Amino acid sequence: MNASLAANDSVAAPLLGEALLPWMEAADSPEHNGSREFNFPINPWDIMLCMSGTVIACENAIVVAIIFYTPSLRTPMFVLIGSLATADLLAGVGLILNFVFQYVISSETISLVTVGFLVASFTASISSLLAITVDRYFSLYNALTYFSEKTLQYVHLMLVVTWGVSLCLGLLPVLGWNCLGDPESCSIVHPLTRSNVTLLATSFFAIFMLMLTLYFKICKIVCRHAHQIALQQHFFATPHYVATKKGVSTLAIILGTFGASWLPFAIYCLVGEREYPAVYTYATLLPATYNSMINPIIYAYRNAEIQRSIYMLLCSCFQANKAYRSRSPSEV
Repeated sequence: MNASLAANDSVAAPLLGEALLPWMEAADSPEHNGSREFNFPINPWDIMLCMSGTVIACENAIVVAIIFYTPSLRTPMFVLIGSLATADLLAGVGLILNFVFQYVISSETISLVTVGFLVASFTASISSLLAITVDRYFSLYNALTYFSEKTLQYVHLMLVVTWGVSLCLGLLPVLGWNCLGDPESCSIVHPLTRSNVTLLATSFFAIFMLMLTLYFKICKIVCRHAHQIALQQHFFATPHYVATKKGVSTLAIILGTFGASWLPFAIYCLVGEREYPAVYTYATLLPATYNSMINPIIYAYRNAEIQRSIYMLLCSCFQANKAYRSRSPSEV
């Protein structure tokens, strides 16, 4: 894949297909006819994406480790949070590896593998968000039977479907659905075809609308429960519904950040052409990666159980050298 890294964004924007992610198509420019040389300046957009991937990987690696090594975090909710953190962790690692590969090795094979890996990771992340929304809905709709063994089996089935579909979508470019043999069919995401990108963007909008629908139903359930509490307060445990309202607020924050992060890139995938300046793709892709950076903060680090696990882990590190005062969960 022959390309040069353009140092001036004003000419045609830096190469995105061969300088940012191997899967971004840049605008045509005479400067792209030369061979890659390592004395060219590194594209600042590449650096920002690599930094984003590093933060994403570090944040989610902590969450995955805590959930994996804490036996009490085996409920359906934490299993799904673990799936989300794993997907975001892989996405962060993919961004880092892409940055390394694009300045060390340049080949069509690596381009296809990289785009497939990132498509699968980000698809799994978005699908895990949908699975968490579905789980939140059923936890309210079927509250009496939610903690049964059947629920855990249902969650495992959702995970199998989520990762199975994500893997299939990631394998499509590797198995031949790419534009390497037909450059005219390329989209803004090289080497994906325009039809492939349209499929991904359309799937995103379907998932987003489904999440909005479920969130609306969750709000209706919470409002109905609040009304019942007002009429029959002695039959219901108020703290449970306080926690439920907090969860709904968290869900609203998640949907807001999710939409703000991914909608610009998804829309641009539908309306953008491969001839457009690559800076447009950079500017919409970078905020999309921020969703994977925000997810662990919203889902994991704000959770009381995970906070307690982190506190216990930190205390165990200092226990051998220094005595410490055990604090109650309210102090964490």
